[in-house]
Amino acid sequence: MLTLKNIAVIGSSGGIGQAFVNILSRQYSNANLYPFSRTGEYQINYASEDSIAEAANIASNKGPLDLVIVANGMLHSKEIMPEKSIKELSRYKFQQLFEVNTIVPSLIAKHFLPHLNRDYPSIFAALSARVGSISDNELGGWYAYRASKAALNMIIKNAAIEMSRRNQKAIIVGLHPGTVDTDLSRPFHKNIPVEQLLTPHQSVTRLLEVLASLTADQSGKCFAWDGKEILS
Repeated sequence: MLTLKNIAVIGSSGGIGQAFVNILSRQYSNANLYPFSRTGEYQINYASEDSIAEAANIASNKGPLDLVIVANGMLHSKEIMPEKSIKELSRYKFQQLFEVNTIVPSLIAKHFLPHLNRDYPSIFAALSARVGSISDNELGGWYAYRASKAALNMIIKNAAIEMSRRNQKAIIVGLHPGTVDTDLSRPFHKNIPVEQLLTPHQSVTRLLEVLASLTADQSGKCFAWDGKEILS
């Protein structure tokens, strides 16, 4: 298990975010756990950088942060579905997906990374996706979503390089949770074998095992729920 005293989970109202909160609260019952979402005890407004900065201050009020999980993300909405063809691209889709999947996690990193523990290993982990890998892309499609996650992976890499100069014990990584039975992926389950579909609890349990195994020299990389590195 990780040594955690102060934990922040951003995007705690989603399926995976809720699973992180539930499991972490049981495994680390003595830790200070801050579950941020648009509603709830610890509220955050993702459209306001001031709100994100205030959330970072609240989470670090009792001490430096040992674990920060960014669990928010967007694949589709009532107006947006992943593109099957380049003909389906639109400015609106790109703006919406980059806002949620790239810009918001980047601003969270901006304000939360300076609060990571410097005396002991600490982790900043953001949910990414295997489809954000350029080298792994053999199917095409899903232009905006793939691009937004590929951009997030670059932000993670950049942040890891910078933080290695300021906080050598910090670990900044992307996480691929697998295909999880949540609202985000539910419209696409029909082609997924039942044995390959993970519950949020299964996914998060494995992701926490992955995080516990990481060292600072693996910072900047992206790992799947099974521990395998996802190449860019």
